[in-house]
Amino acid sequence: MSRPLHFHLCKIMLILFLFSFRYVSLLNDFVESEFFVIDGDSLLLKYLCKKRQYLPFFYLVECFLLDFTQKGAKYVIVFFKDVEQMYFSYPNFLFHRTALIQHLKCNTDIVIHTEFSNCFSPEWLIFLKESYPYFVIISDIGLTSLQEDYLHIFIAHTLSKKISVVLTSGQESDALTVYGYYVQNVYEHRLFFQQVNCNTSYLWILSRKNVCRTILLLKHLWPEGSDIRCIVCVLTCIVGLKMYSNMLENKSESLTLEEAADLCRLQCLSVVFLLHLPLSQRARIRIINSCWTKQVLPFIIMQQHCDYFVLKQLNDESDWKLDLTHLPDLRDNSLLKNLSHYYEIEYCSGLHFELGKEIKCEYQYLWNTVTKLAASCDFGDAFPVRTTSQLFLEQKQMVFKESKEEIPSIGLIPVKSDLVEDYAGAVLADLPILSSNNPAVTSLIKQTEFDELRHWHSGKPLSDDYDRTKCSNDERRGIQKLQSYYRLYGRSLEGNISKTIVTQVDVPLKSKAEIIAEENQKRLEAKEEKKEQEQWSALSVSIEREIKENFTYGINRLENFLKTCQSNSVKFTAEMAGLNVCLEVWKEHCRNQGKKSRDLSIAVQVMRRIHILLEKHKELLKKPHVQKLSRCLKYLGFENLACSLSSLGDITKIAKYTTEMGAARFQLQYMGCYLFREERKDPDPRIQHFIPDTWQRELLDVVDNNESAVIVAPTSSGKTYASFYCMEKVLKESNEGVVVYVSPTKALVNQVMGTIYNRFTKTLPHGLVVGGTFTRDYRHDTLNCQILVTVPQCLEILLLSPHRQDWVKRIRYVIFDEVHCLGGEIGAEVWEHLLVMIRCPFLALSATISNPEHLTEWLQSVKRYWQLAESTIEESPGSSTTARKCTRKQKLQKTKKSYRVRLVLHGERYNDLEKYVCSLKDNDFIIDHYHPCAALTVSHIENYGLPLDIAFSPRESIQLYDMMAKVWEEWPRLQELDPEEFTSFKNKIVITKADAKNYEQELKKELINWITLGQREKVTKNVRTLTNLTSIFVLRFNIHSVERTAIDTFYNLMKKQRSERDPNTEKKIKSLTDKLRKTNKTLGKCLILMEIFHRIRSQRKSFLLRMLAQKGIGYHHASMSYKERQVVEMLFRMGYIRVVTATGSLALGINMPCKSVVFSEDSVYLDALNYRQMSGRAGRRGQDMIGSVFFYDIPLPKVEKLIKSNVPQLKGQFPLSISLVLRLMLLAAKADDKADARAKVLSVLKHSLLSFKQKQNTEMLKVYFIFSLQFLVKEGYLDQEGNPMGFTGLVTHLHYHEPSNFVLVSFLVKGLFHKLCQPVENGSTVFSEDVMEQLVLVLANLFGRRYLPACATKFRRTSCQSKVFLEDLPEEFAAAVHEYNCKIKKNFGCFLLTVAKLADMEQEYQLPLSRIDFTHKECDNSELTSHLMNSTKSIASVSPFTCLSGTIDQDLFDAENAVLHTIGVNVRNAPLCWLEKYDNQGRRMPLNAYALDFFKHGSLIALTTDNWYVLLLSAKSTCRRCIAYTNLTGLQELSHNAHCDLSGHHFQLRCPEPNFFQALTVFFLSCCYTLSGLPNTHTAHISAFNTHLLNSSSLPVSLIRLLASEYF
Repeated sequence: MSRPLHFHLCKIMLILFLFSFRYVSLLNDFVESEFFVIDGDSLLLKYLCKKRQYLPFFYLVECFLLDFTQKGAKYVIVFFKDVEQMYFSYPNFLFHRTALIQHLKCNTDIVIHTEFSNCFSPEWLIFLKESYPYFVIISDIGLTSLQEDYLHIFIAHTLSKKISVVLTSGQESDALTVYGYYVQNVYEHRLFFQQVNCNTSYLWILSRKNVCRTILLLKHLWPEGSDIRCIVCVLTCIVGLKMYSNMLENKSESLTLEEAADLCRLQCLSVVFLLHLPLSQRARIRIINSCWTKQVLPFIIMQQHCDYFVLKQLNDESDWKLDLTHLPDLRDNSLLKNLSHYYEIEYCSGLHFELGKEIKCEYQYLWNTVTKLAASCDFGDAFPVRTTSQLFLEQKQMVFKESKEEIPSIGLIPVKSDLVEDYAGAVLADLPILSSNNPAVTSLIKQTEFDELRHWHSGKPLSDDYDRTKCSNDERRGIQKLQSYYRLYGRSLEGNISKTIVTQVDVPLKSKAEIIAEENQKRLEAKEEKKEQEQWSALSVSIEREIKENFTYGINRLENFLKTCQSNSVKFTAEMAGLNVCLEVWKEHCRNQGKKSRDLSIAVQVMRRIHILLEKHKELLKKPHVQKLSRCLKYLGFENLACSLSSLGDITKIAKYTTEMGAARFQLQYMGCYLFREERKDPDPRIQHFIPDTWQRELLDVVDNNESAVIVAPTSSGKTYASFYCMEKVLKESNEGVVVYVSPTKALVNQVMGTIYNRFTKTLPHGLVVGGTFTRDYRHDTLNCQILVTVPQCLEILLLSPHRQDWVKRIRYVIFDEVHCLGGEIGAEVWEHLLVMIRCPFLALSATISNPEHLTEWLQSVKRYWQLAESTIEESPGSSTTARKCTRKQKLQKTKKSYRVRLVLHGERYNDLEKYVCSLKDNDFIIDHYHPCAALTVSHIENYGLPLDIAFSPRESIQLYDMMAKVWEEWPRLQELDPEEFTSFKNKIVITKADAKNYEQELKKELINWITLGQREKVTKNVRTLTNLTSIFVLRFNIHSVERTAIDTFYNLMKKQRSERDPNTEKKIKSLTDKLRKTNKTLGKCLILMEIFHRIRSQRKSFLLRMLAQKGIGYHHASMSYKERQVVEMLFRMGYIRVVTATGSLALGINMPCKSVVFSEDSVYLDALNYRQMSGRAGRRGQDMIGSVFFYDIPLPKVEKLIKSNVPQLKGQFPLSISLVLRLMLLAAKADDKADARAKVLSVLKHSLLSFKQKQNTEMLKVYFIFSLQFLVKEGYLDQEGNPMGFTGLVTHLHYHEPSNFVLVSFLVKGLFHKLCQPVENGSTVFSEDVMEQLVLVLANLFGRRYLPACATKFRRTSCQSKVFLEDLPEEFAAAVHEYNCKIKKNFGCFLLTVAKLADMEQEYQLPLSRIDFTHKECDNSELTSHLMNSTKSIASVSPFTCLSGTIDQDLFDAENAVLHTIGVNVRNAPLCWLEKYDNQGRRMPLNAYALDFFKHGSLIALTTDNWYVLLLSAKSTCRRCIAYTNLTGLQELSHNAHCDLSGHHFQLRCPEPNFFQALTVFFLSCCYTLSGLPNTHTAHISAFNTHLLNSSSLPVSLIRLLASEYF
């Protein structure tokens, strides 16, 4: 391909992928079956630069790979052969590349592929097709334009093969995951690349004769081999000098041969030093800044070529014993420069130092080997080392690197706190503490103590009475409307099952009215039974006729009648009649078909009626009925079953009616979905509406005993019912107890609230209500309800609020729904905080936890802690502060306490799921059944066993048996596992689901046993052969494609209807409509629909939703408003909508039962966890007989991985942040009940899931806590006793935005907002557009920061409305950030120096992945070694590997992975706010200017096209630019008076949405609480601000909502 075509291709493809990149977690679900590919050359380009030394390069690569490995990732590395040719102009890269390949192959367990020529080779394409990696990590920048074009083509080609790409640029890592720019493949990538035919071929010729000849000579000389460092050094010197001698004729400005030999001697000497110096000594060697002279460079470049060819050739010498351990340490350029400087400068000036006996002997031996192998050339003796005076190093610049600044004093500021001593005292005991007269201690900031005493939004004092103040009439009407809608929403979920709750203490044994009501109920039931008998008499004839004329329709009518019928006797009569008519239809069908294939669905209905009669109505069967059943069985050909039921005489001519297969096979293959489940028949008095299963009764026992439980059961199995039983129990106990229901999303909050309003009614004292909500954007009846439904972040605010602990003690139970969110990316640590802080029992519900035992064990350890802590709390006096609190506490402690945590597991789905793969073939749409075994491989079964939740439907079990019997005809258990002979099936009329499960388990055991018996090939053949084997969700992962798919479905349906419509259809529709209007029932439904659609009348897309709903179509995604989503959910549950296109918004527990789920788009979010959550929507209990899952346009290898992968284990997230530590200290210092608060804080600190049974993580968290504490003390947020001060309220309010919350305070303290926010004229509240734009620019640089990949700057389009790239901060603000960062760097550096002694130095001197050890005895017998050491070099906290590249303690923030990694803290934990961010190649990564651009033009389209911004906003909030403004006077005054007294003002208990709106308004609102601390001259300004807060003049609400979308 020509250069212009390369450029054209890469430019178009990069513009394509820039639309779809996302900054995501790359390790969502990396378990045993998923893996990705790392392009080895991209890895080389990421970490190799001209200044980086040889060994540090390998260290960084291993750190990168180890980070993935430790987080459970599976990956392979690929080096393409042809790419090697691109490095011949860069021999240093070529040498490093070759050494890296061999090192990773020889010294690690990583799979390295080097057999592929390039990304177009057929072998590579086969590899991609068979393995289908999740993504490929590729660089978007190369050494040359040629390589860069190649990488862009590689990216485009990978995307065209349905495989996504992750850029090496901008990757970051935290404790549990890795983040990067992920480029999702889309259809346009495949379509575009089909038009391009690429072929890369390069020809590079270089003679290798000298290398091969020299290796042969050295093999004879060293037949036993040697250290790889010595071998490469000797070979490179010999070959390099020989080749150089042939090149000298035309090189007048280069080194002479003698000078080149001098340099080779220095290289040999440096290698000997490598053999003798441990890394601890090499790290202390002087840092030399000088570069090689231009005369030396040509020879060094030629030697790098020689290094490459030597390593390449040595790779083929398999018969030569070589020690390849130290491949990462072949060179040390810093050591070589030190030796060169010594011999050409210092040695010549009279400084002579002894090499040492061992070093001298080995160096002489090494050089003698060189001269011996170069017999034809005389390169001189080993000594003297320098025979010429040529300078090898430039002398223009400073030779030795000097420290930038003084090292800060080492030590910690003392903090006198029992809490700190209890948690981290053991660690602090080993660390130095500064004295009280140390300048670092005496210079601490002194501020007024802070306490939360007022509401942040009103300034009124905190009190329960305030929360119960009366609402205005308008507010009350709004609440009543919302409650009415909740009831309607709840009825769509469960029907009308409202229940009045009465407190138990007020209930008599049984009233006379209740006895009369029971008698009336019995009479009513008898009357209803008679009515049903009459109804059946009227319908039976028509139903039987329908079954004969239209079998399917008739059976459906019969089933509908049976569903509504309550009388067993009537059901029995209907079933017998149905059996008779079905048998007649079957006999007639067989007579008509003759020898043709028969429709066995009729026989299925005959057998199903027999099953129902025998299982459900056995007590009503008489002898004639039994004989009738036996006769039916004989007609079907099941004579063995007929005989076991009843003895009959011969029935002539029945052979033509048989199904021609055994009874067991027939039931498994054709009746799997109808098999009876083993359900209990004994009612539980605690449950009214259904008979609970055994495991559900265990849940009820848990609640009755006030125990905690982790409940893991499949979707739709009924685990949520225990939650409502728990609510009912607490409601009955008293009017004070509280149940908190924690839901992961606001959609689930609304769903649960609807259920509560529909289920429970209770008369409560004035001011109390049954249900309340607390979400990020809405709060109602939070503190005066008995059932609070909330999201985790909001409950955390209440638990951490110092003056809300009295309410917290009222909590009787907490229910955590979808508790597997504990392992999520964002907000997971909040779930963890809640689980360890609550003292009451809890229920933790989930369908997808792979290690529930570990989770339960951790939670049990937390409960044991609370058992001990509560005994201590009860003994401490004054734990309650008022008599009212004591009274309430005594009321709530009447029930017994339990600290037990049960694990309740239920692994079986009620309905089976069957999978199908859809494809297009010759314009035909093909649907193939996909057997779960087809996803398995022998190696997967050997390594991981069968997935825990892989299940077969009964017919899939039969398919597996048939295939096993076919593959191995001599199978020992062939007869035993034959369906007709299997113990659980033999002569059994009614085979149950449990019997089928037993059969499935036996087949699974046998499949594993085949591998044990050595039948690997048969297992492989078996699973490969299996590969070819009404209400719907269509799931996609792109918001726009979801809506587009729904609209396309609508128009295709309309088109089809028009083509098939009868000419008289319109008249018929009009006639039916007129008739329906007269039907009251239908009119009632119409009124309900009108009420539902009225809910979204003001939404932008209400017309579209209504239009689609009229055709039974809907869509559902997170960008819709909650009202729109609720309408779609209700209409789907009511049956008006039959097809819904959706994103993963339905994955978390939304109750929308459907029959089929279609996955129609691949995505990084489609992992094992989300697959199970989404597919669980299909085949809901009580709705469908079987669920179906379809895969369309998803590669088969991906389907295999989804089916066979286990869900990821819950390991916990990093639980701490500096803001959280401040919140905990605030709680401990200011809580009403100090003992209780202290116990909660210690529980959070001590019981992290990340550190459970992980001692190293425990120590790491203690170290981080100490750093956080030191930071807060130095910055003036805590005093030395741990009491909060100053701006604590503001910082904790913005805790989601760390470190921007701390930077914001620095702006306020400096008065920068006062200078910026100057009104148009004195006394005015109007600000110019320039001021507003500058303010938005400042805030956009702090909050909602979204970085773009560095390559975005290269491909920015010129014709756009947006600036796209955010401008830098104004000069004064930038200077303030720089000052803040410098202060943090100094403090953090001081802290690292202090805790460096906690590092495990034994591990620090090992390469992290290969574990190659660089510790051995220090060389103390060489004077020259001692001279080369720099005794003043500060490297206490720096990794010894990075020291080799010249990094010292002062460079910690400028070098990657520079900090000692075993102390558990690195520079990413420092609260730095980077003004500029750079990737590994030194390119700046710009910030997205979406907020500022939207403020200027207000165009949503411009954001999505120009800013590559994927919005998650409601349509209403972004369809127009709002004209609502905010006054800035308050901000001006607060900034001007930042020193004012903030005591007594509240920032904690508040509407908790952590978004841009808070970041902006918290300054304004906080000034309302500073009236007492401000001069009188400012009161008027603040009053004006308070008046104009909602309707003043400059900042659009749509912009605020846009920035807030980051967290919705």
